[in-house]
Amino acid sequence: MSKTINLIKANASNPKVWIVAGITVAGILLLADTTRRRRRKAIIIQRQDFGAFLERFDLIPFPQPPTPPAKLPLQGLTFAIKDIFDVKGYVTGFGNPDWRRTHEPSDKMALVLTALLQNGAKCVGKTVMDELAFGITGENKHYGTPINPKVQSNIPGGSSSGSAVAVAAEFVDFALGTDTIGCIRLPASFCGILGFRPSHQAVSTIGLIPNSQSLDTIGWFARDPSVLRRVGHVLLKVKAVEPKRERRLVFADDLFQLSKVTKQKTVYVVSKAIEKLSGYQPPQHINFSQYVASNVPSLKAFGQNSSNLQYGISALKALSSVMVSLQSYEFKTNHEEWVKNVKPRLGPEISHRVLAAINTKYENVKVLYKVGTEMRAALQSLLKDDGILVIPTIVDPPPKLNSMKDYSTEFHDRACAVLSIASMSGGCQFWIYMHLCKTKSALHSSPRYCLMSMVIWMLLNGEGKELSYRKRNYFISKLLVKQGGEATRY
Repeated sequence: MSKTINLIKANASNPKVWIVAGITVAGILLLADTTRRRRRKAIIIQRQDFGAFLERFDLIPFPQPPTPPAKLPLQGLTFAIKDIFDVKGYVTGFGNPDWRRTHEPSDKMALVLTALLQNGAKCVGKTVMDELAFGITGENKHYGTPINPKVQSNIPGGSSSGSAVAVAAEFVDFALGTDTIGCIRLPASFCGILGFRPSHQAVSTIGLIPNSQSLDTIGWFARDPSVLRRVGHVLLKVKAVEPKRERRLVFADDLFQLSKVTKQKTVYVVSKAIEKLSGYQPPQHINFSQYVASNVPSLKAFGQNSSNLQYGISALKALSSVMVSLQSYEFKTNHEEWVKNVKPRLGPEISHRVLAAINTKYENVKVLYKVGTEMRAALQSLLKDDGILVIPTIVDPPPKLNSMKDYSTEFHDRACAVLSIASMSGGCQFWIYMHLCKTKSALHSSPRYCLMSMVIWMLLNGEGKELSYRKRNYFISKLLVKQGGEATRY
């Protein structure tokens, strides 16, 4: 344990990132015939696989030299991929049978897959997703909704639902997904696993079908923090050693009024955790909604006067409105021709959102991008190179299956109000599911995930149970905004 503590202390800070944290409830053997341009039929997996998989195949690690210099970092690990990544010789289905029917097999491999396979991981299949990556519930009327292994009566969250379920049900060690407006954050929290949403453009999206390129980010799920870290080292090309630096926590007090976790208990848990680490200043507090309203002036064009917390804080409601508009505008730019020509069969909720995106006439589009630029600048000014902003990641528990008709709009709006902070700033977000039981998993530190050390240390020492006084399950996340203009380019 002392070695673990020393690892935490040695890597608890990284001067190359800004960080925002949050708490809430919560290779490859290339097949010989891959060059043949023929459509491979999907192997539809039975429900005993929790409905996570759409298609099964084996892509094993690239051949290595007879005597490799060292063990590959991902050797022995298996993973699955969302049906949005290109695999040479296979059709990328984008979660919809009409898309699959009207597209040819890919002649190239997504760069992110190549990186994983070159580093020793084995890909075992593609997973179910929300159609066209346009939902956050995880439901799919064509392929079925993946079953949430944590609570089978709850939705799994989306759009990267199958990837999250494949990890949660222990079919793979990790899985790839994408996050546009929360599409990794929600399923990770709802399925009770670890997840990481890197900063925008930190991982190449070549070989990915775009939903909204200004918001799309490749991320991954895992159960074991060491696996999450190993994948991160490969995809983010992390340096082995990073210099230490002081950190300060900034609590967004007003945002906790939206969630079921009280600010007082959050402050207590995080403060107790950092007591065991060096280099952390006393916590600070802020009304984050007011800060955004004052420092993102272009939001005024989208402002709402209501301050009723039942429906969210007005500045973040405006920010989420911009996020949804930007997603819709870029989706229309990318896929309007296909939608109008094919007239795809879509689930009711997805159909509504897709048609709204296609039929809307977007005016003043430049303002949408300007808000993104201002939002990132505002976070840079607040956090500089040492700040950690503690916020709720999601404010509501997972809805029940087939219940979204009753409160779909309210759930979507409240979720997007907080999820928009990471999406519109282009930042990274890391989260850990907190359960009643004391976590026994081993701790592995990483300079790229400097807050990860603190959070896992909380779990190792059981401080998470302080949040679970009503036997609820909670979830922790962090958001990182990189320096040097790498995170977001609006």
